[in-house]
Amino acid sequence: MAKAAQKITLSPSRDIPFDKLVLSQSNVRRIKAGVSVEELAEDIARRGLLQGLNVRPMLDADGVETGMFEIPAGGRRFQALSLLVKQKRLAKTAPIPCIVRDAASDILPEDDSLAENMQRVALHPLDQFRAFVALREKGQGDEAIAAAFFVTPQIVKQRLKLASVAPALLEVYAEDAMTLEQLMAFTVNPDHARQVQVWEAVKNSWNKEPYAIRRMLTEASVRASDRRAVFVGVDAYEAAGGVVLRDLFQGDDGGWLEDPALLDRLVAEKLQAEAEALAAEGWKWIEVATDLPYGYSHGLRRLAGDPAPMTDEERAAHATLLAKYRALEEEYSGQDEYPEEIDARLGQLEMAMEALEQRPLIYDPAEVGRAGVFVTLDRDGSLAVYRGYVRPEDEPREETAVQDADGADVMGQGGDVGVSSWKPSATSAGGTVITSGGQPIGADPTEEDDDGAMKPLPERLVIELTAHRTLALREAIGRSPDVALTLLLLKLVTDTFRTSSASDSCLEASVRHVYMSAQAPDLKDSIVAKLVDERHAAWEADLPLGDDAALWDYLTVLDQGSRLALLAHCLSFGINALHEKVNPYGAGISANGLTRRMAHADLVARAVDLDMVEAGWEPTVDGYLNRVPKARILEAVREAKGEGTAQLLDHLKKGEMATEAERLLKGSGWLPEVLRRVDLAARDGEAIAEGQGEDAAEPEDVDLPAFLTADLPDGNASMMAAE
Repeated sequence: MAKAAQKITLSPSRDIPFDKLVLSQSNVRRIKAGVSVEELAEDIARRGLLQGLNVRPMLDADGVETGMFEIPAGGRRFQALSLLVKQKRLAKTAPIPCIVRDAASDILPEDDSLAENMQRVALHPLDQFRAFVALREKGQGDEAIAAAFFVTPQIVKQRLKLASVAPALLEVYAEDAMTLEQLMAFTVNPDHARQVQVWEAVKNSWNKEPYAIRRMLTEASVRASDRRAVFVGVDAYEAAGGVVLRDLFQGDDGGWLEDPALLDRLVAEKLQAEAEALAAEGWKWIEVATDLPYGYSHGLRRLAGDPAPMTDEERAAHATLLAKYRALEEEYSGQDEYPEEIDARLGQLEMAMEALEQRPLIYDPAEVGRAGVFVTLDRDGSLAVYRGYVRPEDEPREETAVQDADGADVMGQGGDVGVSSWKPSATSAGGTVITSGGQPIGADPTEEDDDGAMKPLPERLVIELTAHRTLALREAIGRSPDVALTLLLLKLVTDTFRTSSASDSCLEASVRHVYMSAQAPDLKDSIVAKLVDERHAAWEADLPLGDDAALWDYLTVLDQGSRLALLAHCLSFGINALHEKVNPYGAGISANGLTRRMAHADLVARAVDLDMVEAGWEPTVDGYLNRVPKARILEAVREAKGEGTAQLLDHLKKGEMATEAERLLKGSGWLPEVLRRVDLAARDGEAIAEGQGEDAAEPEDVDLPAFLTADLPDGNASMMAAE
């Protein structure tokens, strides 16, 4: 006959007065962890005791119950209750729900204490997130939830944000197939479809780092620190219906603006409004652009305005500031250096005086009527207004010859120096012609059909790359007087003893400024552009340009070194190493002429030891990698980092390949062939060309992201990298 299973008997529960309870020395918890006793006391005061205490009767020496009970399990709850009694918020005799273990039980007190803590299972974070959502849906606000659970409102917002991620991704997180950090990254974009799309793209790859997920979710957005966003203001953008993506879990620099088209429209409208306000000053035309290209002021004459005089109040304020400055200088003149606070005060006084000294310019009204203004954005997002530029066709007829002889400003380097040949097209109500529009933007690079064949570089890209080289050659020639003199003599001798076209050479010896119509947007901010601008501004400040006789005398008394330096500077603006479209029908440059120009340019590059890497050119996604086929990208990585590294990229889509290639090529010195010097490429028949990966590391030195070796056995990856 089968033996009946013994029935389980649970320990009884009863209410025991608080003053009959004492903490047992058998409680295994010795170290504070989790919620503090004070917070637990407040929680008990709010919602009552949710879990009773585990107690045992205390016996005297004869084994008789004393009426007191010790607590081996529930010590923190007892301490919280004790705090409430001490605060007189709970009576000393208040009944406390308890589970009473038989004093003669075989289960040790330490066993109960240990089991109570080890058998509990912590709540999964997702359950906590969803519980917060349920509380808010039932009418509890963020502040109330935060107060109830002793967290900050920011933490409540973060947990509610986590619960708002796409349900499919929450299930992935619930199954521990996604980390909390990865889930946090998905909160940056509220679009559930996009979240799922990104997860599908990365789930089988090692590239699942939170930063990569954030980048993919915000790649079509604009940073709030972008100068366009700074100019318009995030508040104005949101008021116009724009959405801002925020990251509640790490610094996001103000977030991301999700609608670039709206942002560009707001920028254009605000610039247009600024232009219309300027029209009241009487200018003939106003050119509006988000970004002015390098050389925008080419061929325009700059008006010479007179600084507006200070008012009596401004003069008095300037005199006061100057007196304070001189008094501090005199007081501390005997010391080797100023105390820190005095040095800071002197700096403040200098800035205040400079603000008063920088006066707006007043122009001749007759000149204003034929001149124009450029309105654009500065690098920091502030409004930039460049006034007083006259086009050649707007010059008074009787003054044309004088202007030509004066050597009107041909610099046009950007900043406040010269002006452009653009043609205005819109007219304001006051008669001022306003051109409204942003910088020229080419077609977005799209994923192209790529059969892996090595195709020629796009002609537009070649033109832009040679524009970089032309500007770098100008900078190098400008600091190489001897080479410039040799170059000039070479051109003059060629013209004297041989019949040739000026376009066959890389030097326009007139000297005629060659405007780069096709150029990358970052050309005007390049290192060499800044060097050329600074040198030009220094010469312009010294030369008496308004008086031919005075200029002649100035040049006559210059020492030989200065004359050569000025010659080199002027000559540098005639450098033309640009690739151009060949016209087989005679107009423009011929194929033979273009070949000779490029060979001539390489000759000059060798003479000045031109290095396009030192000139600041790097292969970026926008400037090169997204403009060429995948085969070109792989070729670049192969030359710079080796065959193994290139093979690790060949399975990626073009956009991802370009991004990773930019990171790998940064600092490698790699250059496309159109920017390389022929002499370096051909040296010894096997020398590494300038910028062709001379810094390529051994495979073990290449810092590759983990996802590039995904799905490859360790042995295979090592073998590929070693090839």
